[in-house]
Amino acid sequence: MYDRKLFCLTFSMVCIHLLQAEVEETLKRIQNHKGVIGTMVVNAEGIPIRTTLDNSTTVQYAGLLHQLTMKAKSTVRDIDPQNDLTFLRIRSKKHEVMVAPDKEYLLIVIQNPTE
Repeated sequence: MYDRKLFCLTFSMVCIHLLQAEVEETLKRIQNHKGVIGTMVVNAEGIPIRTTLDNSTTVQYAGLLHQLTMKAKSTVRDIDPQNDLTFLRIRSKKHEVMVAPDKEYLLIVIQNPTE
């Protein structure tokens, strides 16, 4: 007879490991696209948990883009309560920033749009 709690815990740990490997592979694929300067994953509190950028750039982008994304989500909901923000794209003269929000995380990609 097997221990069900141990089985569930082991299964959960294997699933988490597989998901982490899948996330890492996806981030590597994105990072290898032409013009991509950096990628980061930010948690629901705006804290960076994965980044390819230096620390000061990461902290600056994470904080500001988290605030902007939350405001954009709120704006979309105010306009239509049945709707939700699925993607945010900002283009400036120097960079293009893309944000893919999820329930618990933000995926942020910074790209040079001229490359």
